[in-house]
Amino acid sequence: MTDLVHSRAIDDVWDILIEVYAEVRADQLHIPHYSVERYAERLARHGKEFGWEAVVAYEDGTPVGYGYVNSLVPVEDRWWKRTTPAPEETLTGLPTVAIKEMMVTQPYRRQGIARKIHDALLSEREEVNASLMVSPANQDGRVQALYASWGYEAIGRSQSTPDAPPLTVMIRPVGAHEQVRAQRAAVDSAEATEC
Repeated sequence: MTDLVHSRAIDDVWDILIEVYAEVRADQLHIPHYSVERYAERLARHGKEFGWEAVVAYEDGTPVGYGYVNSLVPVEDRWWKRTTPAPEETLTGLPTVAIKEMMVTQPYRRQGIARKIHDALLSEREEVNASLMVSPANQDGRVQALYASWGYEAIGRSQSTPDAPPLTVMIRPVGAHEQVRAQRAAVDSAEATEC
């Protein structure tokens, strides 16, 4: 059984996030952008940003994945400033939570753990939208397709530094999973009534 633990204090989960990151990115750690040192710099910066929160997934007491988020500054956030083409202010002006990192170790993939982490991260958020960035090359495009199946739509591209991979910027309403469930329940109810 997967246990999910929320944290709003980066110091409480720092070592766990670094450990899981190093395991997931083991084959890429020699690439400067993916080094543990560069990741630690990004993590430290993100951990100071408004609305930072993490969810760590455990199996039998062992951390097997995590995700973390923070709130974006409407319109002016560098998240939006790096996105091309530039999104409309009608989108960037809305309160948005950014999923900055989400990963699961190899032995626990394809078991729904990433979705559980994702949904737990968004479950108590006040923002209207959720946004994330994904490498279109990640697992030959399967990760981006997975996010699309969760209701995310591609709105542009971003590249944080010259040595970073190009990323697809995606967005969806925070409560999209609740809307889908409500629609399915309404269809099921209507079908049951017809029988």
